[in-house]
Amino acid sequence: MKNVTITVEDSVLEWARVEAARRGTSVSRMLGDFMAELQRREDAYERAYLAWRTDERSWQARPAAKAAARSASPQRGGLQKAADSGAAA
Repeated sequence: MKNVTITVEDSVLEWARVEAARRGTSVSRMLGDFMAELQRREDAYERAYLAWRTDERSWQARPAAKAAARSASPQRGGLQKAADSGAAA
C-alpha cells in the first residue's frame, strides 16, 4: 500500500473525521474505500458501454415495430383528412 497526502479545507476534514468515526473506520480507510468504489463503477460503466457499442442488434429496428409505425400513420392521416373535410364544408 502507498501513502497519499491530500489538502482539504478544515471544515471538510472535520466532517470526514466525524463521518469516519460514525462509520467505525478511519479517514484514510474511508477515502481508500471511496476511491475503490469509484474505480469499480468506472470499470463497470466502461464495460457496459463497450458491450452496447459492439452490439449491432441494438442499432437495427425490429421489423414488427416498423410495420406498426407504418400502419398507424395512414389512420391518423385519414382521420385528419376527414376532420379537414368537415371543417371546409
